[in-house]
Amino acid sequence: MKRINQNLKTETNTSPFEIINLLKEYSHDTHIMDMRNYSGPLGALYQKDFTEFRLWAPSASQVELILFDGYYGRPKESIKMTRSGDLKYYTHKLQGDQHGLTYRYRLTFIDSTVTESVDPYSKAVTVNGQRSVVVDLDKTNPEGWGKRMAPFPSASEAVIYEMHVRDFTVSSNSGMLQRGKFLGVAEEGTINPNGSSTGIDYLKELGVTHVELLPIFDFQTVDETNENPKQYNWGYDPQNFNAPEGSYATDPYDPFCRITELKKMIQALHDAGIRVIMDVVFNHVYEVESHSFHKTVPGYFFRYNDKGEFTSGTGVGNDTASERFMMRKYILDSVKYWTEEYHIDGFRFDLMGIHDITTMNSIRGMLDEIDPSILLFGEGWDLYTPLSHTEVANHNNAAFMPRIGQFNDGLRDALKGNDFDAGARGFINGAWHMENKLARNFMGGVDFGTYNDPLQLIQYVEAHDNFTLYDRLIKADPYLDEDTIIRRHELATSIILLSQGIPFIHSGQEFLRTKQGVRDSYNKPDSINQIDWLRRDKYAHSVQLVKDLIQLRKSEPLFRLTSYEAIRETMNVVRQDYQIMSFEYRCPEYTLHVVFSAQNNLLNYKLPKGNYIVKLANGQVNLTDDVMTGEIESYPIERYTALVLKKYSNK
Repeated sequence: MKRINQNLKTETNTSPFEIINLLKEYSHDTHIMDMRNYSGPLGALYQKDFTEFRLWAPSASQVELILFDGYYGRPKESIKMTRSGDLKYYTHKLQGDQHGLTYRYRLTFIDSTVTESVDPYSKAVTVNGQRSVVVDLDKTNPEGWGKRMAPFPSASEAVIYEMHVRDFTVSSNSGMLQRGKFLGVAEEGTINPNGSSTGIDYLKELGVTHVELLPIFDFQTVDETNENPKQYNWGYDPQNFNAPEGSYATDPYDPFCRITELKKMIQALHDAGIRVIMDVVFNHVYEVESHSFHKTVPGYFFRYNDKGEFTSGTGVGNDTASERFMMRKYILDSVKYWTEEYHIDGFRFDLMGIHDITTMNSIRGMLDEIDPSILLFGEGWDLYTPLSHTEVANHNNAAFMPRIGQFNDGLRDALKGNDFDAGARGFINGAWHMENKLARNFMGGVDFGTYNDPLQLIQYVEAHDNFTLYDRLIKADPYLDEDTIIRRHELATSIILLSQGIPFIHSGQEFLRTKQGVRDSYNKPDSINQIDWLRRDKYAHSVQLVKDLIQLRKSEPLFRLTSYEAIRETMNVVRQDYQIMSFEYRCPEYTLHVVFSAQNNLLNYKLPKGNYIVKLANGQVNLTDDVMTGEIESYPIERYTALVLKKYSNK
């Protein structure tokens, strides 16, 4: 051990991008790097009696462990780490209980360039993620923190609700004390100024099974020391993948506060019977030159084109190389850590189409060993990548990724029009000849040929990206009356909640959420992004309809078919023209007639003569079998509404 200069400045003016060029031949040499692949544990490996530090840095000629005096004090020691006998990693063991020890790594490379980095495997970090902290994770567990929830019965029963921690809790009308924080989500008994439930109580009433949280890992674009309400980000700017985001903690300066409070939030959701899906962003980092991937193994973790430049299929300036052994290992290690330590129940992979099939299938296999009911899905967009088209984890290759879901933009666009053209129209807002496309998507992609089963489709019309549905309808028809907007909106959400596949709704969609016409609000202030809890009363009918449709879906197995064989045997398209889409569902006991009308007039829909039970008509759901039509041959359907009728075979 030796004392070191307190400033710990990098000892060269060589930029990180120059380091890439200096080390590229080494880092891109497949043979050399394969020899250095390491499948064991990395990071600060904590035990009560000692902590072993392991860093994979095969291109570094020397690595030092830098220790600090407290979380924010000066550096106090530099310890030269030892290279493992197989040259695969650097290691050092410190005796004693090191919980709370703050550290970084200092690396020297073959050209004498020096970098300094946090641990890529940091599980606890200081404010703004600048230093790594050793953590005894048992000490971060809230009272009553136990095992995972029991396995979820079937993916077919899932109803996903996408939400952002700050959006959900920050409004002054949320009734929450810990606004903008993990603990705000955990609060029970919260109400808006009208006395209506908000927060976790509201979620229970709504009936969703899973909440999907926009990024909760440590991201770079919010200053955790500044509570300015104009400072905001969705969080798709990864910094420390294995540590929670500090701006959602009540004390971002305490490295363990964010861990405990995130666990409390998850615990509260689980106690409410709601499972937690984590939105993960392994496809890129926010800033290459400052990220630990680049500082510890320059040139390895990212993809490059033939000119030696970063590829940017993600559109943000860099793509991670999931096909490389150690990048794949990192993703697998991280997903496993969040699953086991935080009891996460599902993962949504941002821009999954950047990743390779082998990595995604490896994740599925690893999760199956823990709990096969853990959901795994992502954005399988067809993105530019140096990988061959047969290797990438996009929707074209869904058949090669069983039990990994994909967002279905086909259903989204058929409903409301091309998402990248604000004036485009879909089935619900005036487009003609959209019925066939919509029907095929509604039936879970039964004829697409690219999916193994309908549960690979995440069915949605609105998400955090792009316009909210409410704003999109207004953009397409600026002078549209409010009643028509509501009807079209409710029709779209009804189609989502009754579709084959896994339905997905955006937080606030059920009460016609608006972002004041802002398309992508990723860095806009709270005034744009916050959930306005008064809208749940203003649009109480829409909220009640969504609640009831969720219960109808849960009670009716024909809306939750799990195979294409079952869909082909059960569902029949009756009509798909003139802004009408209708189906007949048959099983031995009964028949369902399901009709969606996007016509702007009353429709007298013809039916086989019979006495029907009304399950859904003109915006009202009947969850019992006590509303009968009497003997009829047609049924009136109001404009922009859905109809579900049930007829038992023996009646």
